[in-house]
Amino acid sequence: MRLACPYCGSRGNDEFVYLGSADPVRPSHHDAPSEQWTEYVYVRTNPAGANRELWHHTFGCRSWLIVTRDTRTHEVLKVEPARDAAHASSQVAVP
Repeated sequence: MRLACPYCGSRGNDEFVYLGSADPVRPSHHDAPSEQWTEYVYVRTNPAGANRELWHHTFGCRSWLIVTRDTRTHEVLKVEPARDAAHASSQVAVP
């Protein structure tokens, strides 16, 4: 499988380290109920189809990427810098 790093171009997946799903949201407070922490740490889905994943370009530019990949075919649908995705999700639309 090859990943198109936005900074380095197309590279083999042996240059990257897979972290896991990019979708879990960390509880906002350290004193959140233990059920929220348990769900965040241990509960994961196993989707068949498009899944957003965190990858680190360890043997390249060392950037974090969000890779949208079809788990059935391993087809890479989208690669974006994690910083851009985090910035886009934190912006609030102002009417």
